[in-house]
This record gives sequence, structure tokens and C-alpha cells, in this order.
Amino acid sequence: MGGLDLKSYTFPELETAVAELGLPRFRAGQIFGWLHEKRVSTFAEMSNLPASLRGQLDEKFYINAIRIKKRLVSNIDGTVKYLYELRDGNCVEAVLMRYRHGNSLCISTQVGCRMGCKFCASTLAGRVRDLTASEMLDEVYTAQADSGERVDGVVLMGIGEPLDNFDNVMAFLENLSDARGLGLSLRHVSLSTCGLVDRIYELAKRKLQLTLSVSLHAPNDTIRNLSMPINKKYHIDRLLEACRDYFEATGRRISFEYALIAGVNDAPEHAAELAARLRGMGAHVNLIPVNPVAETGYRRGDRAAIERFQHELQRLGVNATIRRELGADISAACGQLRRQDAARE
Repeated sequence: MGGLDLKSYTFPELETAVAELGLPRFRAGQIFGWLHEKRVSTFAEMSNLPASLRGQLDEKFYINAIRIKKRLVSNIDGTVKYLYELRDGNCVEAVLMRYRHGNSLCISTQVGCRMGCKFCASTLAGRVRDLTASEMLDEVYTAQADSGERVDGVVLMGIGEPLDNFDNVMAFLENLSDARGLGLSLRHVSLSTCGLVDRIYELAKRKLQLTLSVSLHAPNDTIRNLSMPINKKYHIDRLLEACRDYFEATGRRISFEYALIAGVNDAPEHAAELAARLRGMGAHVNLIPVNPVAETGYRRGDRAAIERFQHELQRLGVNATIRRELGADISAACGQLRRQDAARE
């Protein structure tokens, strides 16, 4: 078995690799189909390739695979939480959520995270490494194979900061949306970022039709600095300027994630300040009752306080919804299952 991860190759990269092997161009389409449509695990299964070519591929490349280490199913709503084990023994999480309009899978993009957001369990042990394009694809493929159901939408909001793993995430998106494979439209993909401004500008240039979700979580720099270290590098005004550029370049409305933390960012004056900053952007605010993480001491307010915040934003002309909580009985918030598993070993 070779040392190059063939499933991470985009189709143009695969065409180049095939040409370098001195093979006709159509072989790239055959190989891509085996990897991303039939999703084989060995080169021996690629039955329409000559045995000599299968041997060549096996010598130079490998086909990535991950395994389900733990699978939890919510008794409340059928949400499935996966703990995946990677080839090197590291673990990441994914969550399969079932909605009336279809199935959505929340995937991880890194093993751990170095962004240091105080309300997030996935960052507590720091970043170990980036995921490859094939590992992200396998999160999707494995969930589909296990559930027997198609994944209709993908959310890059699990463990890791997607824009901190920019090149691999772009390759993943290209393969995910390729009609020769799963063919998932990027209009059904959401990418969440804590606000890496330089990467937002780079993403805007690509004009992808995905939904950008920005983890804002505060109406001003004073509050955001307390929970999100990235704000000390990219303050809110600079971040929102990049968001406006993204909206103008792509025409895609931006969703702003706002975790409501009792006594920190959930007062009516915070809603008024947030509305003033977002006015004129056509923004949507997704209000998230914060998940308690023992190490942070953060707690959520009651339902009435959350609804008051929502109504104040709406009164001021900002579209706001409260995120529906799924899998509350299975630690479905990102990073929690991985930390629990690591603590037991």
C-alpha cells in the first residue's frame, strides 16, 4: 500500500496523477467513480481496471477509511452522534440530524481546535492536526452507510475551525459537490467560522454558493474578547467589514451564530447593539442557548430570556430564530463525546 491519499484528490488532480502514470484520461473518471460513487475500500474492487493498474495504484496510493468507535442515538428525536476513529487513532465527531426537509450531518474539520473559544468543549485540549479532504468525506460516507439514508445537507460546525484548514476544506467541498460522486449542491452546505478575516476574503473570491455562518456571540469587542481570543486579532468592525464584502461578492446571506450566555450577552441592550451593527446586511441571527461546559462556568438563561432577546432583534428589523436543540440526551454538542471518551482511556 502506497503513501498518497487518493480519495483526497480532486478530479483535476486525479486527471494529472493519471497522466503522470502514462494512462489514458478516461481512467480518472473510472477511479473517481469507484472512490466517490461506489465508495470501495480497496483497489482490488475496481473491477473495470486492468489488474496491472490496480497493482500500480496500490503501490503508490491508499484509500482512506474511518471507523465508527461509538454511536449514540437520541431517544428524544432520533439524532445520531458518531465518534469516528481515524487511521492514526485520533477521534472526531459527527452528528446526523433528521428534519422534515431531509437529513443534515454536522462534521468535524480538525482534530481539536486552537481558536480557544471559551464556550466550546472541542478547543479545551487544543488542536492536534487538520483533517484531510478524504477524512471529511468519510464522515459523510460513513454516516450514510450506517444509517442507510442520504445526507441532504452538510454543516461544517463540528470540532475544528474550517477556515484554519482552508485548502483541505476547499478540496472536500469540491469533491462533495462533484456530480461524479455524491453531487451535493453547495447551497445545502453551511460553513461556520469564528471569524478568520483574511480567509473570509479568500473564500469570497471563490464565489461558492454555500452559507457562511459566523460565530459572533457578542455585540461588542469588550464582551467578545472575554470568550473569543480571535477577536483580539480581528475585532468586530473588521470582521463585519469582511462579511459585507462576502455578501456583496457572493449574494449569499450570512448567518450569525449567537450563543446566549446568562448575565454576559443576553440583555435587551445587547440585542439593540447587535441590531445596530447588523442593520442593512440582510443578516440572519441564529440564537443558541449555550451548552453548559463544566470548565467554563457559563450557564444558559431561561427560555423566557432567550425569547425576549429574539423579539427585541425582530422588533429592530433583524431576522432571528432560536436553534432547535437536537440530541440533548446524547451529548450532541461538539467536542463533548470526544472528551468523555478520552477521559475514560
